[in-house]
Amino acid sequence: MCKAIKIIVKGRVQGVGFRPFIYALSQKFQLHGTVQNNFDGVIILAEGEEGQLEKMVDEIKRNPPKLAKINEINIHQIPRTNYKQFTIIPSRKNGGSIPWIPSDASICENCLEEMNNPSNRRFQYPFINCTQCGPRYTIIERLPYDRPNTTMKEFTMCQDCQVEYEEPSNRRHHAQPICCSVCGPTVMLYNQSGEALAENQTAISQTVDLFKQGKIIAIKGIGGFHLACDAYQEKTVDQLRLRKKRPQKPLAIMVKSLEVARAICHISSKEEKLLTSPEMPIVVLQKKRDGVLPQTISPGLTTIGVMLPYTPLHHLLFKDSKLDCMVMTSANSSGLPIFYKDDQLNYFENICDYILTHNRKIEFPIDDSVVQCDGENTIFVRRARGYAPEPFKTTSNVDQIIALGGNQKNTFSVGKQNHIVMSPHIGDLENEEMIAAFEEQLQHYKAFLKVKDVKLAVDKHPLYTTTSIAKKLNRNIITIQHHHAHHVSCMEDNGLNKPCLGIILDGTGYGEDQHIWGFEFLYGDATSFERLAYLTYTPLPGGEKAVKEPWRNAVGMLLHYWPQEGKELCKKLFPERVKEIDIIEKMIVHRMNTPLAGTCGRLFDAISAILGICSISTYEGEAAIKVSDYMNKIELENTSEMYSYHLNTHNPNQLQLDLSPMIYQIIQDKFQQLSIPKIIQKFHNTLVSSCIQMVLKLVTTRPELNRKVVLSGGSFQNVFLANEIQKGLQKEGFNVYTHRHVPCHDGGLSLGQIIIAAHQVNG
Repeated sequence: MCKAIKIIVKGRVQGVGFRPFIYALSQKFQLHGTVQNNFDGVIILAEGEEGQLEKMVDEIKRNPPKLAKINEINIHQIPRTNYKQFTIIPSRKNGGSIPWIPSDASICENCLEEMNNPSNRRFQYPFINCTQCGPRYTIIERLPYDRPNTTMKEFTMCQDCQVEYEEPSNRRHHAQPICCSVCGPTVMLYNQSGEALAENQTAISQTVDLFKQGKIIAIKGIGGFHLACDAYQEKTVDQLRLRKKRPQKPLAIMVKSLEVARAICHISSKEEKLLTSPEMPIVVLQKKRDGVLPQTISPGLTTIGVMLPYTPLHHLLFKDSKLDCMVMTSANSSGLPIFYKDDQLNYFENICDYILTHNRKIEFPIDDSVVQCDGENTIFVRRARGYAPEPFKTTSNVDQIIALGGNQKNTFSVGKQNHIVMSPHIGDLENEEMIAAFEEQLQHYKAFLKVKDVKLAVDKHPLYTTTSIAKKLNRNIITIQHHHAHHVSCMEDNGLNKPCLGIILDGTGYGEDQHIWGFEFLYGDATSFERLAYLTYTPLPGGEKAVKEPWRNAVGMLLHYWPQEGKELCKKLFPERVKEIDIIEKMIVHRMNTPLAGTCGRLFDAISAILGICSISTYEGEAAIKVSDYMNKIELENTSEMYSYHLNTHNPNQLQLDLSPMIYQIIQDKFQQLSIPKIIQKFHNTLVSSCIQMVLKLVTTRPELNRKVVLSGGSFQNVFLANEIQKGLQKEGFNVYTHRHVPCHDGGLSLGQIIIAAHQVNG
């Protein structure tokens, strides 16, 4: 019996070869009709035998294209039109749902095979792509995703490419970036003076020779320029750090193959899947102790960020050469936005020796994503290329709401009906250039999603850059407490909506009492929260300066807890800072520029300085990261040995965690020359125990509290801390949730902000 059905498929179904996939199914099951894109997704009108239609629907559900992600399939029976064939028809710019913006994808196996085949017409062509790979997000000017709406419109397809593009059975049917050496972009090599040296394969070969000579080269990729050099040449790596103004922060590497990665690092099966996934992120791996890479690539750490070649150009640089490992880091100086425009090439005059670029315009810059594994779980350190801007479906009405995120590790979120589109990682909004980059991307998203920022959600901190941006854009501003946003971000990330407990271990957040929060025990949901417990406040001498110079933070704590003995301890710990310690003492006594803080990040900073690990941070979080990394360096003893702490109940409505006994004992252990790894393990055990005991005390006092707990805040990037607190609470009968799709640090803040704002707006 012949029937006709209309199938609407929603999700990541554009820019992933979905229409050619449907066409192939129509031929397989002898069906007639049409397939078309619009803003709602893919619309299929199919006619044929009922059994064959059912097989087609089943195939769509079970075996969609590799890059597709189906969120919803709606099927309606319709009157027959008696189509004579099955055709792919042009996209329509209509539909009421959220338009999915396709993500960039790494080169697929088929294209890689063709590029390496001397008899293929795209042999050694660095822009080979198909419906299953290549640039997407970074070349889109407007939606829907069709070639005239991308930067590839500047390249007129040759006859051969046109035939492939129009042939429904071809792998490149409607592959919008389709091109070849006859009609597509070209690669050029320039010197510092802007003089063209070579093109295409000659440029690539010369670049490899320059790497071997110890040169630093800026390479234009999918989402911007990287600075690259031979990772084995230590002097060159040091020079790159000097030019990039990045003295200590780890550098990522790109390796030729999994085999090379295995020679350098330990790789689990989960980490291998991430390395080879279509997203091909940077994966943070444990270095092997006998590794031959210079320590200066990730100074003082046991880990290193590793990625595989994800563009055709990357593969060509490694092919047939002895080069097997490159430093590959963003080409911007620390604190500046990604460089992605060719009119910015004059910037490279003092930062690199040569420039390998191409003439395919990048419309949207994007960083490499960074992830790490916690057993079977993926932890997002930076959500960007390959993952962004995939929308999140929500049960909250977020339509026409924009959340601007925080000042550090910024992302913003835009609400469209019942979906949230989170921007890729933007960075720290510390200067005019970063603010301009933020505002430019925000305007693009508003245009894409047709959102007019009816409501803007921002952090409650009055001096955050996002607050001043919001005031320029709109008067309808909703302020959200920082740690409440973290709490709700983790709830939303796990599909929770009923009030629950939250442990928020963070660096810095503006508290409702105008002090700096960051070691919080909250209870609530998107509508409201209670602060049930927190870490005792200590002075932060110099405010932001103490964040960048952790020794100041340590001095502030010691002078606060033990005014007399503490000063002597400070002088013994930091003998070169005696004069400054005297000044800090006066600042604390007179309360001059010494905000009060109780945060996990600042606690780690103080311990780092006390133990002589990091007294001045050259990048955000350095002191804490280096302390945390000790938990990877040592063979952990199966011990629960810890330091002392107090749970104070002076205020019947709020508990206080006093870790001063622990700090004092750590100092004594240091003076008695107990091994640093041993001290750090006891320190971690103490934090784990104090968090678990605090929660147990809270639920004993308040037995009505939901026994679900979310863990959020930047300090939970510390895998040991997250795992042990989770396991400890689970043993006590709690259900514990960590972040799954967004970072636990401020990169996930806008997700919580937009949900809280939605509940305020809609009651």
